[in-house]
Amino acid sequence: MSSSGWSVLRLHDFRAFVLARISTVLALQMQSVAMGWFVYDMTKSAWALGFVGLAAFLPAPVLALVTGQVADRYDRRKVIASGYSVACVVSLGMLACVWLKIAEIWPIFLLTMLQGAARAFYMPATQAILPGLLPRDSLSGGLALSSSTMQTGTVLGPALGGLLYVLGPDVVFGVGAICFALGTLSILSIKARPPVVAREPITWPHLLGGIHFIKSQPVILGAISLDLFAVLLGGATALLPMFAQDVLNVGPEGLGLLRAAPACGSITMALMLTQWPIRRKAGPLLFSAIILFGVAMIGFGLSTVFWLSMLCLYLSGLADMISVNIRQSLVQGNTPDAMRGRVSAVTTVFIGASNELGEFESGVLAALVGAVPAVVIGGVGTILIAALWTRLFPALAARDGLLNEG
Repeated sequence: MSSSGWSVLRLHDFRAFVLARISTVLALQMQSVAMGWFVYDMTKSAWALGFVGLAAFLPAPVLALVTGQVADRYDRRKVIASGYSVACVVSLGMLACVWLKIAEIWPIFLLTMLQGAARAFYMPATQAILPGLLPRDSLSGGLALSSSTMQTGTVLGPALGGLLYVLGPDVVFGVGAICFALGTLSILSIKARPPVVAREPITWPHLLGGIHFIKSQPVILGAISLDLFAVLLGGATALLPMFAQDVLNVGPEGLGLLRAAPACGSITMALMLTQWPIRRKAGPLLFSAIILFGVAMIGFGLSTVFWLSMLCLYLSGLADMISVNIRQSLVQGNTPDAMRGRVSAVTTVFIGASNELGEFESGVLAALVGAVPAVVIGGVGTILIAALWTRLFPALAARDGLLNEG
């Protein structure tokens, strides 16, 4: 089966996986817009936006050793479905907060932490299950197609979240609950079962197997750490409500469009990678993408024109998808199936750190120096990190193919 094109959609299990991902990503993105606007409207505080991101991130590193074990030792379909079910409960909890007209922020922090805990379990299992649904020579193209459909949810989610928010935040959280329920049913329809293997005793070396594997693979370590620091410093998602209200003077509909712009760039690049997968010069392409991401974020931070801000965010999404595709292919394509859960748990911490912890960093820095300087400083930092990583990980900078030989 060709690694490019849409032929992998003929596989029932892959279609079910894609449907589950797009529905749950749609829910997360809709709710993220609603949550950001709801919290900032309630508090007018950059600190509050930052701490929401921190609350979403904390469960991942705390539970990393457990979640990796669960993904490697139990039916990954059921692990993912359980996580989606908890996320559905969180959506209903947020719905209750709106209906009860809560005036305190702490229930939202608690629900966000529960959402983060659910993601800490289902993300490693989601990453670990995908390679088993695809032929090896279709992995890169399948990952790009999976990413493109996921980014469809990321595109539609913020825009739909902003539009539905006009009807009320309760509508957003109610629709989110329905999407998580659909994702649960879809993932349970996957028929593939991993081969039954003897479970190793749980020892410290086994618990730390994912960490040891990544440390032994400098190319993989370099790729995920580069992605971590680039998005940690350069991300501006948490500050978009501030830019929408205070810099660009657009409402929740405009915020939804700003949130959708990076995803539009991502889906454009993902569709291109579906047809023309990366086969050579993976390292140089990765570093070029990171630098472009940093430049785009600097442009966004300095812009006071809505269309120019949208363009910069679109370019950041293009660059980020190149980075994501290369990182996912390096990690998932070169990790033995028996330890994909533990390795994915570690990478989930890195991804969560770059996203949710990045939101915390952005919120704190914006509270100290302002939203515009925070984004510009972050973009400059991203470019400097890329330059430093070429020295620290020369094998990654010179990497050609995505999969190891043999």
